[in-house]
Amino acid sequence: MSITYLEAIRLAQKRALAEDPRVFIYGQDVGAFGGAFKATKNLAQEFPGRVIDAPISEDAMVGAAIGAAIEGMRPIIEMQFADFSTVGFNQIINQAAALHWRTQVPCPITIRLPSGGTSGGGPFHSQSMEAIYAHYPGLIVMTPATVEDAYSMLLEAVAIDDPVIFCEHKYLYYHLKADQLPTEAMPTGKARIARSGRDLTIVAYSAMVHEALAVAEELATEGTEVEVVDLRSIKPLDTDTVMASVARTGRLLCVGEAFPWGGVTAEVIARVASEGFGLLDAPPQRLNAKDTPVPYHPNLWAVHRPTARSIVVAARKLLRQ
Repeated sequence: MSITYLEAIRLAQKRALAEDPRVFIYGQDVGAFGGAFKATKNLAQEFPGRVIDAPISEDAMVGAAIGAAIEGMRPIIEMQFADFSTVGFNQIINQAAALHWRTQVPCPITIRLPSGGTSGGGPFHSQSMEAIYAHYPGLIVMTPATVEDAYSMLLEAVAIDDPVIFCEHKYLYYHLKADQLPTEAMPTGKARIARSGRDLTIVAYSAMVHEALAVAEELATEGTEVEVVDLRSIKPLDTDTVMASVARTGRLLCVGEAFPWGGVTAEVIARVASEGFGLLDAPPQRLNAKDTPVPYHPNLWAVHRPTARSIVVAARKLLRQ
């Protein structure tokens, strides 16, 4: 029996609801409808009164969750699309992120953001918001790239006393499967070496990990060993694992699906350049989506975001330096 990335998210929520009476789910159409992507399918029937439909107001959704968290609950908020979370931006960054610092009261809320692009998604349903939220102290930002991490990191998110932005990639919902759920997991803040190598480090997260692994497979046929680092979370960011990988390979390519300006890839390169410049045998490079709104047309979307095809071109160029 295989388990999809989406099913792992649903099963993690089911387990959280079953094990902790303080947990509830709040979001638009999460009840009888089961959520926009069916991540809460059947949960309202299994846990009456704890999977609650919200009004079409992300601002109100997050505000209500913060109030519930102050009173001791552990809400999971589902945004229908990551893009829509900007409507609740004030509540997230000025209230949830700062609450403990201001009052010493924890704010254990988990905000699930269906992130990234899908064919035909267009500019309002395809954005990657992780770097925006990582900018603010007090927020933890998770970016699981595997079925196992989607399950274990969501459970960890619910248990953490800080607000968590959980960036689950929509493209992985049905494209990614695993044979079973994990019984043990790496903690958030620890990156994973998804593939070992000695010639080039590719740092990626979320769906881009799988594009990077495809590149590593292709280059292996040419005798080049690529090491792929899956960041898993970007706040906190595991600089030590990245630096150790660069020490082994001497070359760094960072890949992200988000827009390029001021993003995660820029942060990784800045840290390596400032703290590990002597480890580099060539200038570090990054590859992101194009600096335009996400296009609707599938053919345009395919060249807008990084793919194995564009990553391998960047990797070969870096290997020649």
